[in-house]
Amino acid sequence: MRRFHSRVGAGAVGLAIARKLASRDGTSTLLIEKHGAAGTETSSRNSEVIHAGIYYGPDSLKTSLCLKGKQMMYELCQKQGIPYRNTKKWILAQDKQQFAELQKTHEFAKSIGVPTAFIPLSKARAREPDVRVQRACLESPTTGIVDSHAYMTYLESDFQDRGGDLAFHTTVQSIEPIDSGSRGYKIRTKSPASDDIDTVTADTLINSAGLAAVPLSNSILPKSRHMKAYYAKGSYYGYSSSRPSPKTLIYPAPTTGAAGLGTHLTMDMTGAIRFGPDVEWVDDPNDYSVNESRLAAALDEIETYLPSIQRDKVTLDYSGIRPKLGKGSAVARGKGDGFSDFWIKREEGFEGFINLLGIESPGLTSSLAIADMVDELLYK
Repeated sequence: MRRFHSRVGAGAVGLAIARKLASRDGTSTLLIEKHGAAGTETSSRNSEVIHAGIYYGPDSLKTSLCLKGKQMMYELCQKQGIPYRNTKKWILAQDKQQFAELQKTHEFAKSIGVPTAFIPLSKARAREPDVRVQRACLESPTTGIVDSHAYMTYLESDFQDRGGDLAFHTTVQSIEPIDSGSRGYKIRTKSPASDDIDTVTADTLINSAGLAAVPLSNSILPKSRHMKAYYAKGSYYGYSSSRPSPKTLIYPAPTTGAAGLGTHLTMDMTGAIRFGPDVEWVDDPNDYSVNESRLAAALDEIETYLPSIQRDKVTLDYSGIRPKLGKGSAVARGKGDGFSDFWIKREEGFEGFINLLGIESPGLTSSLAIADMVDELLYK
C-alpha cells in the first residue's frame, strides 16, 4: 500500500522536504501551494546568504541544521551547477562594546567548530579600502551567497522527476484529522478557477506554510496548543553607483536583544550590492510595500561601515517578511534574550503531523538538513 504524503507550502524548505519524501519507494507526495509559482514569499525575498551558523547558540536547531545544511547546499550547488559564491563575511566592530560582541561570536564559533578569524586592520583596509573598521574585523570564511531562484527551480524540477505532484494556485480551506490522524488528514482546497471545493485525504501532513504556518497549525491543534505569529518586515535597498563596491559581505556587530542582524551589505550573483534588511513589526504578512520613511535610518547605519556611500544612489528595492515566534533576539546569548528557535516537531496526539513554525533565517541555508530531519521524524 502506497503512503500518501501531503505538504503545504512550496518555499525552499517545503520544496526540499517534498523532494526528500518523493525519493522514498512506495510513496506519493503532493505539494500544495497557494501561489502560481514556488518560493514567492520569504524564500525569494531575503539576502540569499549561505550562513555559517555562528549566531544561534549551542543547542538550537538553528545551529545544528544550519551547520549541516550549509555543507549540503555547497555540495549540491557544486554538483548541479546552481550559481553560488563563497564570498566570505566580515563582522565589524567600531568601538569597545561592539568588539566584546565580536569576541563572544568568535568564541562561540570555535566551540562548535566553525572557522572565524580576526583580520589585522591593516590587511582589512588593504583588501576593502572603502570599508570603515575602527576596532576589529571578524571574518567568517564559510559564508557565501546562492541564487535562491535557481536553487528552488532545481528542487522543484527534481521533485517532479522523482514522481512528486505540485498543485499551484491551490488554497487550503480546512484540514480535518481523521481519528487524530491515525486514518489520515482530510484536506479541503480551492483554486481560483473554480467555486468547487476539492478534497484529498493524505496519510501524513507536513505544515511548512511559512507566513501562514502558525494560523494553519492553530486550525488543527487544540486551543491550549495555539501559538502566536509575529511578522518582521525587512526592507532592502539597491545601489545604482559602481563605487564603492566591496567584494565581501559586510555585517555590523550583532546587538544582543535585536530582532535582526543590522542593515548589512550583501550582493547578488552579478556582484551588485544591496543593503538590508531592517526590522519593522507588521500585522499583515501580505504587505510588501517598502517604507520610504525608513531609508534615512538605514543610510545612517550603512555609513558607519561604508562612509563613502553616495546617499542619493541608494534606492528602495524590495521587502521580505520573516515568520517569527517572538520579538526577541536574533542572536542567542543566553537566558533572557528572547531568542526563538525553529519549531520542527511531530505533534503529539496527531499521527503523521509534522509542524514547522518560525522557519526564518537561516531557513534557506538549513533547507536540505530540515528535509532530512522531517524524513527521520516520519520514518524513525
